[in-house]
Amino acid sequence: MIGAEFHAMAAQATSEVGAVLAALAPDDAERMCDEILRARRIACYGVGREGLMMKALCMRLMHLGLDAHVVGDMTTPPIGEGDLLIVSAGPGAFSTVLALMGVAKESGSRTMVVTAQPQGKAAQQADTVIFLPAQTMANDQSAPTSVLPMGSLYEAAQLVFFDLISIMLREKSGQTPDQMRHRHTNLE
Repeated sequence: MIGAEFHAMAAQATSEVGAVLAALAPDDAERMCDEILRARRIACYGVGREGLMMKALCMRLMHLGLDAHVVGDMTTPPIGEGDLLIVSAGPGAFSTVLALMGVAKESGSRTMVVTAQPQGKAAQQADTVIFLPAQTMANDQSAPTSVLPMGSLYEAAQLVFFDLISIMLREKSGQTPDQMRHRHTNLE
């Protein structure tokens, strides 16, 4: 019985992630790719599980040969004119996200927020808003709509969305999967 229950939950979870991706505005993925490709340097930031997904995005950007860094790493260079800060704010805002967006703006960088709350404070401050219509921890307490706990639907959708973005970027830049693999670490 436990195996059947697990498979039913897995089917529901993957269906939910698929529904989020199907509900994305058609031009959001294209707009995200265009902003990334026009950036001189890219800095990525998120908190908690969202931060892990932003690190996954940053790694894919590095695999594409882009000058991408995770905010907070010791080797992250300063950003400025021509650069892009990509942040995640699923529930609409985090104090660190808002502070970093302010710093990026002051330095002349563009800002992009990936969020489930397009009317939130971070979206209001961003140059580009990417709306992932998924339940987050901020709105799963009253009426959970996902089988995944504590707003994980948002992060699960981010992971798949970001990998799809990396495929689109690879195609737009004329690269092959082997070229991306070549940039994967050999220090394992």
